[in-house]
Amino acid sequence: MTRCHWADSSALMSAYHDNEWGRPAHDDRHLFEMLLLEGAQAGLSWSTILNKRENYRQALDGFDFDKVARYREAKLAELLENPGIIRNRLKVAATVKNAQAFLVVREEFGTFDSYLWGWVEGEPIVNRPGESDPPVAHTELSDRIAKDLKRRGFTFVGSTIIYAYLQAVGVVNDHLATCDVSVRPTASWPTP
Repeated sequence: MTRCHWADSSALMSAYHDNEWGRPAHDDRHLFEMLLLEGAQAGLSWSTILNKRENYRQALDGFDFDKVARYREAKLAELLENPGIIRNRLKVAATVKNAQAFLVVREEFGTFDSYLWGWVEGEPIVNRPGESDPPVAHTELSDRIAKDLKRRGFTFVGSTIIYAYLQAVGVVNDHLATCDVSVRPTASWPTP
């Protein structure tokens, strides 16, 4: 199988690439999970975060945004002592702040899915770049969404993080034109 070049670095990266990256996701819990993980990744490699993903799932109550929004100082202190996650004080605090903002968006739009996919009228952007095309770090769309999320109280949602997020949840499909996965039918990511 021919994959996007970054996906062959490990079995975990290959599985993520083949089964998740670029595939439209509509489950709010998964959308929340990926938003938190992309924020945690800031300044680190994605493989680091993928290797800690299950630890995050356990530490953050299965990415239950209702529960995470109610975390208090004692829980944050517990998270900062957890060697299975990224123990950056600002990133840990952002999990609660982002969960609270996530709930406000859900209240306004019914679901976070409606909010997010409304930016593209429900249709993923499929780019299919060539192997020699320069990688894209952000776009006008990610700039606008990042600005709106910040206005709504989210943190760790800069344009580069949001572009990676859009790729992760399939709003943007940037599988290379030569990638075999890019021609497979898309399916929504199942609820974990």
